[in-house]
Amino acid sequence: METIEQVLESKNIRVTAMRMLIYKFLAEKDVAVTLSDIENAFAKSDRTTLYRTMKTFEDKAIVHQIDDGTGITKYALCEQGCNCDIKTDLHLHFHCNNCKETICLTDHKIPQIKVPNGFVSENVNLVVKGICDKCSS
Repeated sequence: METIEQVLESKNIRVTAMRMLIYKFLAEKDVAVTLSDIENAFAKSDRTTLYRTMKTFEDKAIVHQIDDGTGITKYALCEQGCNCDIKTDLHLHFHCNNCKETICLTDHKIPQIKVPNGFVSENVNLVVKGICDKCSS
């Protein structure tokens, strides 16, 4: 298993203590998190540093954004080997109407969606809403 340093270096991201801490925080979560969640976890950190770190992670395919329909952007770590390619790496997301958590269902891939000639796909987001396994049991 790769270390955090190796993951960051493999994506040409300069390794800093804050980047390692944020990556570790995200890796410990099994649900998507908001920027506010990250800010609360690192309350003594500069908000701009946290935002820039997340933007860098997104640009380098370390994390992906999730629009789950709540109006609040959420983030989750990408799987190893993911490059967030619209043709190969897209998966379902599940938003629980009860606990309000959003979960990546990485084993459930979104099939490639063909759009009419002249249209260019830039992002695909498929969110299933309902009750998660924790809330339904």
